[in-house]
Amino acid sequence: MVIEKAADVRIEQMRVEDVEAVAELDKKCFPSPWSVSAYMNEAHNPSAYYVVARVDDRIIGFAGMWLIMEEAHITTIGVDPDLRGQKIGERILIHILDEAIHRGARRVTLEVRKSNSIALKLYDKYMFHTVAVRKAYYANNNEDALIMWIDDMWSSDFLKKLRTRKEELGVLA
Repeated sequence: MVIEKAADVRIEQMRVEDVEAVAELDKKCFPSPWSVSAYMNEAHNPSAYYVVARVDDRIIGFAGMWLIMEEAHITTIGVDPDLRGQKIGERILIHILDEAIHRGARRVTLEVRKSNSIALKLYDKYMFHTVAVRKAYYANNNEDALIMWIDDMWSSDFLKKLRTRKEELGVLA
């Protein structure tokens, strides 16, 4: 499937009825997927915000974050492997960052596999920087995770970068 235009992808808050489809897609995306019960817990967590990307009624991507005071922690981002390379993950990331800012977060963090060069390029594009390494973080192969941060999402540099990328991708504000 090729996504013809950005408007074909809708990014919406995850609903309880989406949880099973998200967990199934997670299995396609990651070697250590989350369970249905983990996503169900997140759907009921008042500090969590999860979204799905849809084309028609099909869920093609997902992401989540926790919001605690002025800090957002991106917990997961996944895109159907058959649809990667079409900027879906980037659009989901933009949505999550916008929501974090809207909810008052000033900083955002995430962990990413050290070998995930595609994700690292995306995060670099949005001014994330590596601050530490979690040794043997991923249980399936003991791979290290890089801990990445954006220290100030309210800075003029970051907001300009976000606005520019949204314009380039045709993402509405």
